[in-house]
Amino acid sequence: MAMQVEIDDAVATVTIDHPPTNLVDGPLFVALLDTFDRLEADESVRVVVFRSADPDFFLMHGDVHMLRDLAPPYVPATEPNIAAATFTRLRTGRLVTIGLLDGIARGGGCELLCGLDLRFGSERSRVGQPEVALGILAGAGGTVHWARTVGRGRALDILLTGRDVAADELLAIGWLDRLVPSSDLEQTGHAVARRIAAMPAGAVAAVKRVIDAPPEEGLVVESDAVAKLLSTGAHRERMDRFVAAGGQTREAEVLDMQTILDAVLED
Repeated sequence: MAMQVEIDDAVATVTIDHPPTNLVDGPLFVALLDTFDRLEADESVRVVVFRSADPDFFLMHGDVHMLRDLAPPYVPATEPNIAAATFTRLRTGRLVTIGLLDGIARGGGCELLCGLDLRFGSERSRVGQPEVALGILAGAGGTVHWARTVGRGRALDILLTGRDVAADELLAIGWLDRLVPSSDLEQTGHAVARRIAAMPAGAVAAVKRVIDAPPEEGLVVESDAVAKLLSTGAHRERMDRFVAAGGQTREAEVLDMQTILDAVLED
């Protein structure tokens, strides 16, 4: 089991390489937790891009041979299991996480992707949750994340039929955030990663915190985040750059806001 890590400026690329089939098993969780611990501790890293070395599977699914032999006595759960907690941590931590899907991800492999902040795919993308047919359910956060991402009805359709969902449908229902040709997937994913990594870390963390807040608390959390960011004064230099680049003028903003923002983000 290997997770190859390359760090370029503030972007870490993690390549999952778990031959022969890229199964979701114990060694994968050990490697994933160790890798994420190290990346979260590295203050220079802002964004993590997950990709696969396997030409067919981002990750196959959980180890069925291992799961079939499990029959522990029932104890009511009081907290998420280790798999669900691990995959949820990929979304709730300070790092922005992006998954690049250029193949198949089923079961636990799909659930890992469900736990990421963003998912970009190619025309080869295909996912599925076959657990119900096997007498269990997507129990590593998948049942919850699918419903929150695509809505209750679509989640039930996918989870209760076990069918594969192809790239075009994944984009249409909002599970994939971008769909690009396979040849462009790496470039697109890393371009977005670099763009996000250039943003102020405090503002990025605040957006993640507000988006993940329960709906009934969201507006209070959002208002608190704005107040906290403004209190630091760190925004002043960036807003000065914005104005100097032509921001808040009709002429510049009609033409191209991205050019203005590029000037704000320059080191």
